[in-house]
Amino acid sequence: MTEPSNPSPTSNRGSGATRVLTLAAVAAVATVAVLALLVNMVERRQEARDAYVPVVAVSDTTEDPAVWGLNFPHQYDTYLRTVDQTRTRFGGSEALPRTPTEADPRTAVARSKIEEDPRLKTMWAGYAFSRDFREERGHAYMLDDQTFTERQAVGQPGTCANCHASTVKAWLDLGDGDLVRGFEAMNQMPYMEARTHLTEAVACIDCHDPATMELRVTRPAFVEGMAALRAGQGIEDYDVNRDATRQEMRSFVCGQCHVEYYFQGDEKRLTYPWSQGLTVEGAYAYYAEAGFTDWTHAETGAGVLKAQHPEFEMWSRGIHARSDVSCTDCHMPYQRVGARKVTNHHVQSPLLDVNASCQSCHNLPEDEIVARVENIQTHTFRMRDQAMDALMDLIADLSAARDRGADETRLTTAREMQRRAQFYLDWVEAENSTGFHAPQEAARILGEALDYARQGQLALRDADFTPRIAPPPPGG
Repeated sequence: MTEPSNPSPTSNRGSGATRVLTLAAVAAVATVAVLALLVNMVERRQEARDAYVPVVAVSDTTEDPAVWGLNFPHQYDTYLRTVDQTRTRFGGSEALPRTPTEADPRTAVARSKIEEDPRLKTMWAGYAFSRDFREERGHAYMLDDQTFTERQAVGQPGTCANCHASTVKAWLDLGDGDLVRGFEAMNQMPYMEARTHLTEAVACIDCHDPATMELRVTRPAFVEGMAALRAGQGIEDYDVNRDATRQEMRSFVCGQCHVEYYFQGDEKRLTYPWSQGLTVEGAYAYYAEAGFTDWTHAETGAGVLKAQHPEFEMWSRGIHARSDVSCTDCHMPYQRVGARKVTNHHVQSPLLDVNASCQSCHNLPEDEIVARVENIQTHTFRMRDQAMDALMDLIADLSAARDRGADETRLTTAREMQRRAQFYLDWVEAENSTGFHAPQEAARILGEALDYARQGQLALRDADFTPRIAPPPPGG
């Protein structure tokens, strides 16, 4: 019978010592890890406290973003990336090389929309946009692309600088310290004269108070437009810089430029047609009441309107605005730099940075998010094509009726339908989200545009035809 073996006292002492050494090593590693975590936390808290340490003083005369960049290097580094030219399926633009000339030194330009869709030339016949209209490039190019567009050949006012340059210092200089007076002075200049006062594309000074770095609205037209909008809603004496919330300001600073507008009177004062709301119907009613027409259509004789870039208005009709999601939340999303939360100033399509722009709210795979957006845009573009075809048919019919001396009453009714159809279609055409900012609104507007074009054709055929004008949507 075999006796059970017992470990020797020496063996017990060896295993016990090993356990002690192991525990000591684990404790040491844990201690080092805890200390490292505490040091990291202290460093991050210190970073957060020291988020803004001014290196240089900036003021309303500091126009160069590079100087502001000494105080805000992370923001400035991303701002410099607005030179990027990356196309999404329905927007943006890759760089097309061109041979520079003495008149136009640009070595690259964006794709021509009127060459890609010649129907636009017919839509804008007799107007400068039928001569040159290109895809939008990044903010870095906004000043040069406005300076060298072929539309300058027909002459543009200094008012155009409002949305294509950093204007604060120029306005203050022209107005002897009075920004509004300088704004009014530049509006009345020919564009090329105004251009001599401009040196930068949109810059830090246009959206930030140099003393506090708080967001601010610097464009008088937006200040006045918001006051008129709020007055129409029963809110008197509204001052956007005084009364807007910080989250509202994260859209309002973008809405200073990404809006519908017109040049009012001989003074060419930049004005936003918002007293009757932010809808296409509100703008159309405003222009009708003011008796305003952009130009007379060369083929039909209709007094027509050119929509500009109503991103702010269209966004205001969409789910993101209703959910209090600002323009910057999607186009300039936050990024982490250490413990700091920094706004990315590389203004671009959210589709080029889905993780930061979309997935912070939408717990969906990136491919699915992109597919959903492109599905909306595909349907919008198809409806846009259908409305464009209807408008082309109306213009052709109107032109032929005009040439054969048709009844003036029929021509007048058909021209009014062209004016409506053209402006409604252009509202979506000129808006740079291909319907995504407010898909249902974009579809509704394009449906109205198509209907107005077909009504115009019916008016030419039936002397007793009475047009149907759709009522504005609720909550305009």
